[in-house]
Amino acid sequence: MEQYLRQLVEIEFQDKKQIFSGFLIDYSDDWILLRNNPVDFILDGFVILRNKNIQAVNRDHDLAFTEKVIRLKGLKVNSDDIIPIKDLASIINFISEKYGIFQIAKKSSKSAYLGKLIELNNEELTIDFLDTQGQFGGELSFNPEKIRVIEFDTDYINSLKLLVSEDQK
Repeated sequence: MEQYLRQLVEIEFQDKKQIFSGFLIDYSDDWILLRNNPVDFILDGFVILRNKNIQAVNRDHDLAFTEKVIRLKGLKVNSDDIIPIKDLASIINFISEKYGIFQIAKKSSKSAYLGKLIELNNEELTIDFLDTQGQFGGELSFNPEKIRVIEFDTDYINSLKLLVSEDQK
């Protein structure tokens, strides 16, 4: 992994069809932090992946080309983007304090859950669920061990945060 730091990579999993693309910002034994590159030459937020069942970390000519274009556009990945990724508690607490709302997903990529932190302990993560209309809809709880993907600071999440802010006026 060290050789890919601050480079655009793709990460494939043995048990997930979805491939994640982004600049590798940091990694630990359990987690990988990417500056998300969802499509083309766009950076959109951050994604943290549980370092589990990884099949491959790829970097090819196409990714190098995409990285070159992103860098020419003036988009940078720097040390300010590093967050603590030692364990789930440090990740969630940091994101909750700095960004407020985040999105989590389990192994299946069919559903993702947005919300703000209510409580996190060894047995469960509880969030106040944020629906697609920007309304908080009650508590949802998850087994922390089942969380595979955490996203934050994306355009989608930030757009819903604007709706929440507007409704609170």
